[in-house]
Amino acid sequence: MSYLTDLPAWKALQAHYQQIKDVKMLDLFAGDEQRFADFHLQFNDILLDYSKNRVSRETMKLLLQLAEESELGAWTEKMFTGEKINFTEDRAVLHTALRNRGDTPVYVDGVDVMPEIRSELEKMRRYSDEIRLGDWRGYSGKSIIDIVNIGVGGSDLGPVMVSEALYPYGKVGLRVHFVSNVDPSHICNTLRDLDPQRTLFIVSSKSFTTRDTLMNAHTARDWLMDNARDEAAVAKHFIAVSANVEEATRFGIEEENIFKMWDWVGGRYSLWSSIGLSIAIYIGMDRFEALLQGAYEMDQHFRHAPHEKNMPVILAVLGIWYTNFFKSETHALLPYDQHLHRFPAYFQQGDMESNGKSVTRDGRLVDYATGPVIWGELGITGQHAFYQNLHQGTHLVPADFIVPVESMNPVGDHHLVLLANFFAQSRTLMMGKNEQQARQELADEGYAEEDIERLYASRLMPGNKPSNTLLLKALTPRTLGSLIALYEHKIFTQGIIWQINSFDQPAVELGKKVASSIYTDLRKRQSVDHYDVSTNGLIDFYLQHSND
Repeated sequence: MSYLTDLPAWKALQAHYQQIKDVKMLDLFAGDEQRFADFHLQFNDILLDYSKNRVSRETMKLLLQLAEESELGAWTEKMFTGEKINFTEDRAVLHTALRNRGDTPVYVDGVDVMPEIRSELEKMRRYSDEIRLGDWRGYSGKSIIDIVNIGVGGSDLGPVMVSEALYPYGKVGLRVHFVSNVDPSHICNTLRDLDPQRTLFIVSSKSFTTRDTLMNAHTARDWLMDNARDEAAVAKHFIAVSANVEEATRFGIEEENIFKMWDWVGGRYSLWSSIGLSIAIYIGMDRFEALLQGAYEMDQHFRHAPHEKNMPVILAVLGIWYTNFFKSETHALLPYDQHLHRFPAYFQQGDMESNGKSVTRDGRLVDYATGPVIWGELGITGQHAFYQNLHQGTHLVPADFIVPVESMNPVGDHHLVLLANFFAQSRTLMMGKNEQQARQELADEGYAEEDIERLYASRLMPGNKPSNTLLLKALTPRTLGSLIALYEHKIFTQGIIWQINSFDQPAVELGKKVASSIYTDLRKRQSVDHYDVSTNGLIDFYLQHSND
């Protein structure tokens, strides 16, 4: 494997960066009536405009050459065909198989996994229909009106994000709740207004040993028992999604109410599996399968479209350009739709847990930047919070703006005002405000010349801030599926170019081990001296001031 910085395209990009680093986007647009036409893509109901980037046609050619020299096409086929590209854990990476809507078999260790996937989907349909129709009854014979998903990480963030995004499609009279934090306030506040006779819990844990999830599950079980006072009630109020059937049945969940998980699906890619049961119950299985269909269509686009027409690849190489050449350290996701308010948090995990790595596939420490810090917030909220920094701050922050053309709630001119703000922000980030404009603005406001001289610099904005714009026709289950898959494949592409394993998370596992050790010491309630002096001091302070 050729090291990334030794590739011809990388070296060409280094030289090209020196030529283009100070070029203004306004100059790139000047006299080029084809820039939008040449720098946008459309896939089904999604339009990507990437013309407001600090790139020329030569830049894009070299970035796509880098993807080619990184053997992206070959690695893509390895993923889709079940090769064990998660080499540190010796696992295939097959979240794409979960949404495979075609008749193509997908093999892992010589076994076609599609029949088992389809069986689980059919089981999801039976259970979601039964609950939605009111046929699933609790211990007192009443139907279910509240679903509480208990998980953490990918077992929580994905279902939360999709359920919020597709809220208008949810069944009226049925509520979904999500508990992930081991802080007791989360589970206690969630249960406070629920009726145990009409609440169903979904415990999502591959191992069924994750401490945070299991503590919340046992608290929920105790809450149920305080009311039902019969162990048999657990079977009527708990479902599990787990690979550990033995532990789930020991908890009291009937084996027939346990959904499968596979080791070739990472947590942050698992919403397409039975982890998405809470979604399916809430919006209905037909719409859940529309979500899968949209993702499948993006999968096919990513797998087969040439790189220059490939939406995930374009987003990925643009990110490489800013991270590795402009030395940008963050990337903002800015949705302008209330239903997408958890989208940035979901892909904060999806991106940072995947590509926050510093060791290559052949075990070398990297000497170049990898995954950026992903952050973001609803656009309108951000405009009145952190956009000041985007416009006038000293950091280069590439941003993705996302909005549906059609509102799910067309009331008055609300959506037009939203769209006006949406279009204005990416334009303003690009254009900025020069000295002449700043002086004229102050003059128009009636300031005296001496005040203009004193104040104009405070209103200067450098502009030339890059952004991508994603327009969705409407936020439907199918379009959302495509949007999520788009970002998944962007992350995969960047991981391949950076030559890292995007599908393990050893740092997460280390944190769990250290926490387990400290938990054991905290239960002893004795002073400690075997950690670093800071941790020892913090634990001692806790022991001195906590209530027995």
